[in-house]
Amino acid sequence: MWRDETGRSLADYPHPSVAVDVALLTVVDGALQVAVHRRAGHAAGELALPGTFVRIDETLAAAALRALREHIGVTGRSPEQLRVFDDPDRDDRGRVLAIAHVDLVPRDVLDDDVGLVAVDRRPRLTFDHDAMVAAAAEHVRARYRRDPDPAGLLGAAFTLAELQGLHEAVLGAPLPKDTFRRHVLADLEPTGGVRTGTVGKPARLYRRAG
Repeated sequence: MWRDETGRSLADYPHPSVAVDVALLTVVDGALQVAVHRRAGHAAGELALPGTFVRIDETLAAAALRALREHIGVTGRSPEQLRVFDDPDRDDRGRVLAIAHVDLVPRDVLDDDVGLVAVDRRPRLTFDHDAMVAAAAEHVRARYRRDPDPAGLLGAAFTLAELQGLHEAVLGAPLPKDTFRRHVLADLEPTGGVRTGTVGKPARLYRRAG
């Protein structure tokens, strides 16, 4: 066992616990929403993001996947690290570093009984999860300001109106039609198909270029 010049090992020094929390975002009813659950045990009944303490033998990514699986039944995702939340007073149980993760998923990834709250009209969440949600939302919104549907929520083909509606839902604000279309068309290509079964002239279908 390694020891320093004073004869102490790492275990002899105070050290923080490490947790992961996942802001799993989706779009429902024209709004960006986040998956939450009601905690059991400590802070029982309070709304929180799916989270867990990291086990000694697992990676952060594995802990994030375990939190999603155990709390809201989601599997098969790859949430990305967002940032570390390290306020010494963030958890009243002791010194806990939390590594927040984020993912944006289609609604059908989530079971019907998964709790969802609108990002911009959410009730108070426990610990500093409100700050995590705000950071996650801004991360996703920054991507949608740059690129057309980078998370692929609309699937392989979509109309420009569908694309604009999605971007407005993610960003939480209306977008000028002409400006939006000029911005995204350089990164799209027509599929050659049209969307039928809607009112008015069939709309051209597009896909993301490349």
